[in-house]
Amino acid sequence: MAHDIAILGIFAADTAYRAERLPQLGETLLGRGFALNAGGKGSNQAVAAARAGGSVAFLSKIGRDTFGRLARDTWAEAGISFAGAEVGDAPTGAAFIFVDDATGDNGIIVAPGAAGTIRPGDIESWGDAIRAARVFVTQLEQPREAAHRGLAIARAAGVRTILNPAPAADLPDAMLALCDLVTPNEGEAARLTGIAVDGPETARAAAANLITRGAGAVAVTLGAAGVLYHDGRVTRHVAGRSAGPVVETTGAGDAFNGALAAALARGLDIVAALDFANAAGALSVTRPGAAPSMPLRSEIEALIG
Repeated sequence: MAHDIAILGIFAADTAYRAERLPQLGETLLGRGFALNAGGKGSNQAVAAARAGGSVAFLSKIGRDTFGRLARDTWAEAGISFAGAEVGDAPTGAAFIFVDDATGDNGIIVAPGAAGTIRPGDIESWGDAIRAARVFVTQLEQPREAAHRGLAIARAAGVRTILNPAPAADLPDAMLALCDLVTPNEGEAARLTGIAVDGPETARAAAANLITRGAGAVAVTLGAAGVLYHDGRVTRHVAGRSAGPVVETTGAGDAFNGALAAALARGLDIVAALDFANAAGALSVTRPGAAPSMPLRSEIEALIG
């Protein structure tokens, strides 16, 4: 079965610890909460896209272990087709997440596990799922050369390509040239361009830099301030939305990217798609967890009104 959206990325079991602060080395703190949830940027974005109304194929590697079963259960519940591979010689990915109990802000350490072994040859074997899609999305938690190959296959097939350059990393111009849309946050945009990004004006400067290096268009996410879109001709600042008090910011960017893919796959214009994605991100931060916080299409549309 062909799917409108193909997403390459990792699954990681998120072990989230709430505390007043991080411990110093050698120190033990009592936490104020713990949760085990499905995570990993690619998997989160796949869940977000599916809940936002998209038909999704997810490409990754998982281990034959407890966390691998959590991954499959998560995808089955969201209606996602797993088009990757299960392996017996590496564990499923996992992540440590510190959540500030006062603000909901987070810091994360990711161990990709089996997904860290994804190679361009694996991408070739999954190529049919990419070519059949309308939108292809990837990030940088799996090896960069795998993401690069996925973008190349999608571009050759005329599939719209989205790169969420997270975690922040330096990228070659040849890879940016395969991207119809790049979606960094402020920190990632700064890492990619050397331009300090602290609002719409500096975000536009960073976007212009990425376009000179080959990107087709750039959408810099600005947290509560929304998103700045620039394609070399058109610049639009799409204001953020509020859906209530912030509980936890884990997965907000993934909610944005997944919902954006779903909106573009069903033919929304870029401004409407970015507004839809903003609303998804706004809803996600009102709930704890990563994948569990992803909103349904009906909830997103209700917030937009």
